[in-house]
Amino acid sequence: MTATAQIPGYTVGTWDVDPVHSDITFSVRHMGVGKSRGRFASFSAEVVTGEDLLQSSVNATIDVTSIDTGNADRDAHVRSADFFDAEQFPTGTFRSTGIRQDGEDYLIDGELTLKGVTKPVTLTAELGGFSDNLLGVSASTTVNRTDFGIGQAGGAVIGEKVTLTLDIEAQLRS
Repeated sequence: MTATAQIPGYTVGTWDVDPVHSDITFSVRHMGVGKSRGRFASFSAEVVTGEDLLQSSVNATIDVTSIDTGNADRDAHVRSADFFDAEQFPTGTFRSTGIRQDGEDYLIDGELTLKGVTKPVTLTAELGGFSDNLLGVSASTTVNRTDFGIGQAGGAVIGEKVTLTLDIEAQLRS
């Protein structure tokens, strides 16, 4: 039995992420003791579900200029050349290269591009389900920001490991 046969309401099709009901957030260690959190307010993504879920794909674009940490001065600094260099690299992208099952979770392998640097990443995803032409999924991964040339390595103020979390709701394209 395929993974798809075990998913109630599974629907083959092309889905557009609804940014009103979706979030892309991040957290990073701050000063070695706490965490700073933020979100990207503007992004788009397309999910294509195949006949078998493991043959599905995801393509996403993140507007890094839309970063929101709740502090305008910090946001401006993170957009600067010290971190994202958003003037030169205003978008980040994710393109899946494969999906595999891991127990009840799914692993979405792909290529993440930030600040012009592309690295392989794996998102651990939990399928929320299918209902009324809607698809729900949550996924997360941890990346090293310095692998993408974001900020200085070994900084005492901000950690190198950044956890990205996606809570996505998508609508079936008609």
